[in-house]
Amino acid sequence: MSTVSTRSSRSRAFVTALLVAAALAGCAGGQGSSSQPQSGDTRFVAGDGSMRVVPAAERQAAPAIEGQTLDGAATALADHKGKVVVLNFWASWCGPCRGEAPVLKDVAAKTKARGVQFLGVDSKDDKAQALAFQRTQQPGYPSLYDQPGKVALAFRGMVNPAAIPSTLVLDRQGRVAARALGEVHYSDLMNVVTKVSDEK
Repeated sequence: MSTVSTRSSRSRAFVTALLVAAALAGCAGGQGSSSQPQSGDTRFVAGDGSMRVVPAAERQAAPAIEGQTLDGAATALADHKGKVVVLNFWASWCGPCRGEAPVLKDVAAKTKARGVQFLGVDSKDDKAQALAFQRTQQPGYPSLYDQPGKVALAFRGMVNPAAIPSTLVLDRQGRVAARALGEVHYSDLMNVVTKVSDEK
């Protein structure tokens, strides 16, 4: 093989390697992209799931959000005025979302009698896959279908719009009282929801 041919082969191999590396980087670091993740995509912003409680004097009012649930019903945050509301941002392509689903379901069932309402926000997801996820998990509460991610953007400054999963706890005045980034843990979520629901 000639020297020119060898160099040409090496050059092609190098370019191919660069293209593969660029493609892999795009998959791993595309949280800022507005494009919909593909099925099986594991992109999420890492977090340990611990709940951070916001002191009452520092709490911000949650934005007014409304839309349709995955089942096609109209819903709005204002419908739950006077209740503690737990907002969970999730997607069917998110591994940690599958991991925390039983925790959310259990805490939602155990705190409903305390006037606590859970509401999911299915963000940047394929609707058919989201419905399949919901049928499998049977959470017992509705989820807004938010394919463009507008709900998360409305909470900018309170939660990272690219952070899936993330969970917000709103107090009875509609203010953000606590938040968690990443897969929530049962004891952390139950303790915070109980504490906020006990507030006068």
